[in-house]
Amino acid sequence: MPESRKKDDGENGRMCIVTRESGDPDALIRFVAGPDGSVVADLKRQLPGRGCWVKAERSLVEKAVAKKLFARALKAEVKASADLAAEVDRLLMGQLAGMMNLARKAGQFVTGGANVDKAVRSGAALAVFHATDAAADGVRKIDQARRAYMFAADEESEIPSYRLLSQGEMEGLLGQNAFIHACALAGQAGEGVVKRAIMLEMYRGDGSGRAQGDARQPKR
Repeated sequence: MPESRKKDDGENGRMCIVTRESGDPDALIRFVAGPDGSVVADLKRQLPGRGCWVKAERSLVEKAVAKKLFARALKAEVKASADLAAEVDRLLMGQLAGMMNLARKAGQFVTGGANVDKAVRSGAALAVFHATDAAADGVRKIDQARRAYMFAADEESEIPSYRLLSQGEMEGLLGQNAFIHACALAGQAGEGVVKRAIMLEMYRGDGSGRAQGDARQPKR
């Protein structure tokens, strides 16, 4: 982080205003004061002015709103919207969808059950994605492929599998690129998809994004 940003964000730098713990920026969300006096989530950490940080957990954003911690941290007369935590979730979903589109254009994100199965069995897949309302049979078949690859390659953990967006949400975010089953492939854009999936899952904090039967943690 540039020195100017450190100064703008106060003496405590990247410290969560709720837990008072410092952390890696990839595990924190930056907030700034908007021109209208609102609290704005700065996911890209690029907006100017003084900022404050909250650990990337929805419950902590809700607590920061309830306890009016943003005004004190930003040293400004700001008011956080009651649905700020939900808005952050929407922004994280949008960020994930945007990276999926970039990865698709780069040839690092493939869709369709047959293509995903092939990528998983060959070891090309970094992570698998299913719509939250995907049919159980389709998910089960790809889970079998993940377990088969882990056994054949003598891997300690399976390829990560996520269920983060419904088909309807994906149609709204991805349009004609919406999918039921997909996977991210190796490369900068593919890795970016996985990184944002981890962030969204972390934010939701209840394990709801991990496909059933996939309890282990992904490689980071």
